[in-house]
Amino acid sequence: MIVAITGGTGFVGGVLIRHAVEAGHRVRALARRPQPERDGVVWIAGALDDPAALDRLVDGAEVVVHVAGVVNAPDRAGFVAGNVEGTRAILAAAGRAGGPRFVHVSSLAAREPGLSNYGWSKAEAERLVAASALPWTMVRPPGIYGPGDMDQLDLFRIARYGLAFLPPPGRLSLIAVDDLARLLLALAAAEPARTIYEADDGSAGWTYDGFARAIGTAVGRRVMPMHLPQGLLSLVARGDRWWRGDKARLTADRVAYFCHPDWTIDPDRRPPPSIWTPSIPTMAGLADTARWYRRAGLL
Repeated sequence: MIVAITGGTGFVGGVLIRHAVEAGHRVRALARRPQPERDGVVWIAGALDDPAALDRLVDGAEVVVHVAGVVNAPDRAGFVAGNVEGTRAILAAAGRAGGPRFVHVSSLAAREPGLSNYGWSKAEAERLVAASALPWTMVRPPGIYGPGDMDQLDLFRIARYGLAFLPPPGRLSLIAVDDLARLLLALAAAEPARTIYEADDGSAGWTYDGFARAIGTAVGRRVMPMHLPQGLLSLVARGDRWWRGDKARLTADRVAYFCHPDWTIDPDRRPPPSIWTPSIPTMAGLADTARWYRRAGLL
């Protein structure tokens, strides 16, 4: 296939490109900045607010996989620009191109749009996709991790000291980035289902305590989980904002949805096994991630 990908320079998008090329597909990927040449990949210079670039991206493509999105912004306007208007723009370009299959990467946060600007913006993006005339399928991943991920790095670093600072008790689902990439490619090749899937590693989910201890095992330390109340996490978020500015990992918006007690997937929304099944157990995936951090000098 010719696969058009947004967000190809990011964590998930980069892994998706690798899997697509390895599977023999031809990839067109949107990029704001010049990228090194790569076999099987045509980089399209531009961004989601550039209609001409989007037209070049999707022209002749059998499928568009919309990975690009904003996970961290200082205010609602930033999430609107990246997640709502960006989705509107790529949908419009796909429509102008004759309606290729459309695979949209959403988030479990879209289930609770009232908790955070991020979740609200992802729910709005889902609404736009569902209302379009395109043949579409959507995926709501849970917590994504794996080699190359920077969002989970702080958890691994703190775990080296035998500690884990967590939100109030709850549960979450996880998926390894390579499994997610395989799922997106499988959906790209499948008949569009016009449905929303929720995918994980096949487990029953993890308590926050259990996830923290699993990261400890991955870094070779016994971890003591410490649950922090939402008010204290909000203070920590202010400190992270002061220390790292726009690069802060913990923000007030993230605190709002981190403290929700249930971020496990709905088993009834799992993709059918005929399309995809996960292959990376969480413990093995976390160990691979820790090894990558060490090789990269980050841990």
